[in-house]
Formats: sequence, structure tokens, C-alpha cells
Amino acid sequence: MPGKNFALRTTPQETAVIADAAVGRLAQRLAQRLLEGPPHPAQADPAPDDPAQALALLHVLDHLQQAAERLQREAAVAAARAGAGYPQLGAACGMTRQGARRRWPGLFHHSDEKPTEHPMMTTPARPFDVLLVEDDVADAMLIEEALSERGARNLVQVTDGVAALEHLRTPGNPRPDLIVLDLNMPRMNGRELLKVLKSDEDLQTIPVVVLTTSTAPGDVTDAYSSHANAYVTKPVNLDEFEQAVQSIDAFYLDTATRPRP
Repeated sequence: MPGKNFALRTTPQETAVIADAAVGRLAQRLAQRLLEGPPHPAQADPAPDDPAQALALLHVLDHLQQAAERLQREAAVAAARAGAGYPQLGAACGMTRQGARRRWPGLFHHSDEKPTEHPMMTTPARPFDVLLVEDDVADAMLIEEALSERGARNLVQVTDGVAALEHLRTPGNPRPDLIVLDLNMPRMNGRELLKVLKSDEDLQTIPVVVLTTSTAPGDVTDAYSSHANAYVTKPVNLDEFEQAVQSIDAFYLDTATRPRP
């Protein structure tokens, strides 16, 4: 199921020994085939007095490494489509989520173009629609990853309040179950959008959670005065950031009773 923790019954050292042995045997067989020589006993090391064998083995291992990288990319794409996020991909390869993102960029669709509606996730496992109003691409990626940990969400990202209203008021677009709103954005910021949402009879019942870096008391007071359903400050720590987003998701989409459209 999506988001399930990845675990093996072997240690990384045991896995490395098994992999080295298997790749060594394969490389030897391929090197012998390239040299068109007689079958060579399966072993990890070439004969010390046979430079041709050693060079053929080096050549094969280089191509095996390239093939492994291509196959790793394909496996990462498949895992992402199945619901895994960068944290699980990193854990599978013994690296951090940031390392996995650097190694396999673009597994999720994001945009840093001018403010526009941008679908980030499709084929949700549950009928939950989330509208993310956030112009920071890095934060949008983190939010998507955190949501993917708990199962797929039909997530649409827009980068300012104008684009959010255009999306909400376009006939045929799904009505979001939750709006996650940043405060500081171009054109129409989160403060202005919140006032419009909560004064619109068709939109005011949609839960709105302000998720922002601002800790200013005035921003907190203004948000609740404008009838925000919750105000959450973005943690600096990545793990805490993920937990904060998942807590929002768990409460508003799993626990709270939502109004009917």
C-alpha cells in the first residue's frame, strides 16, 4: 500500500555481498562472451596475467553500472507512481530524502512558471481533493511528499490567490475538501484570499488552513479574524515540517466531518 515503510530481512552489508557476487559472476560471463574465449570459471577477479580479460571485465562493469542507473531510475519512477515519496526512495538506497531528490529529480510534476493552476498528483486512492495555494516550489514539493506518505491525494497547486479563485470558480473543477494557504504571494496574497473565501457563500464552508513561515502575532490574529480554520507555522526542521502537514491532513481529511457540497 502507498507509503508503506521499506524493509529488508538482510543488513546492507549482507545485501552488498550478495550483489557483488551476482554482478561479478555476470560480468565474467559477459567478458568471456566479448572475448569469444573458452568458458571461464565463475569468479569475481580476472586472472592476474590476462590484461585482455581484465580490460574486458572493466568494460562490462562500466556498462553494467550505466544499466543499473537506468534501471534504478525506472524503479524510482514506478515506486513514485505507486505512492512512495522521496523519503522511502532515499531509505531504499541508504540516503536522505534530499539525496534521493537530487539523484532522481522530477519524479513529481512541479512548476516554477508564472502563477497558474498546476495539477501535481493524479488518480487519487481516496476521493480527497486538496487545493494548495503556495508559490514556493520547494515547500510545495515537501507538502506533496508529506501528503503522499499517507496515501495519494488529488492535489492541485496554484501560486497565488487570483489563480486559486479562478480554479475554484471554474465550472467542472472539483470542489476541494481542504485548502492549504500560504500568506505571502504575488498578485493576491493569502490574507486577501482568505477574506474573499470566507465571505463567499459558495466557498466559505471549505476548511482553510494557513500554513506559513510567519510567527507574527498580528498575522495569527488577522487569520482567525478572517475565519481561518487553523493557523500552522512552517517548521524549519524537515521532519517536523512533514509531521505538521500530515497532522493537518489526518485531522481535516480523516477525522473531521466535512460539510456536503
